[in-house]
Amino acid sequence: MRVLVVEDERVLADAIAEWLREETHAVDTAHDGAAALERLAVNDYDVVVLDRDLPVVHGDDVCRELVASESAARVLMLTAAAEIGDRVAGLSLGADDYLAKPFAFAELAARVLALGRRARPAAPPVLRRAGITLDPARREVFRDGRYVPLSKKEFAVLTELLRANGAVVPAETLLEKAWDENADPFTGVVRLTVLKLRRKLGEPAVVLTVPGVGYRIP
Repeated sequence: MRVLVVEDERVLADAIAEWLREETHAVDTAHDGAAALERLAVNDYDVVVLDRDLPVVHGDDVCRELVASESAARVLMLTAAAEIGDRVAGLSLGADDYLAKPFAFAELAARVLALGRRARPAAPPVLRRAGITLDPARREVFRDGRYVPLSKKEFAVLTELLRANGAVVPAETLLEKAWDENADPFTGVVRLTVLKLRRKLGEPAVVLTVPGVGYRIP
């Protein structure tokens, strides 16, 4: 999934981003509300982890803008205020979930994953196609019963291809979903990752290239 973390405490923002990257998500960060709105205007996110008390543009206003834009992104609002009234206020703005600080990173990651499932078309807990079985919860992949060890990016790319259910997935979509905004689209990282993924999955090749369009698993 593509996640935007908006948190003015840079150490905390970096820690959240690193934890979510360990969960194979592509993560961008912003440290004020204005920067968040800039990223939201140019990138499609599945989930936005949004601190409520932000400088420049308040988190409430960021949430309002996001809802008004009819974005499919789900919002997990963070705040140091844990009172019921504060939670109700945050949810009434359009946030999908609410987490008070301090929080456990594992709980935040679980909430992000749950919101991500709601932001996208429903998919079965375990993805299966062409002899491949991918279990997102256990981070395991098997082909014809053989365990296939994958890197985080390979796992993320394979997940997107399996979710497409046989349709072609453009390289641009894979870049957007599996890498963050620092990825250079001209480096060929998607092509190289797909090559490595093919090699690990073994013969016969199951990830097909559709010239000039993208990749698919028939």
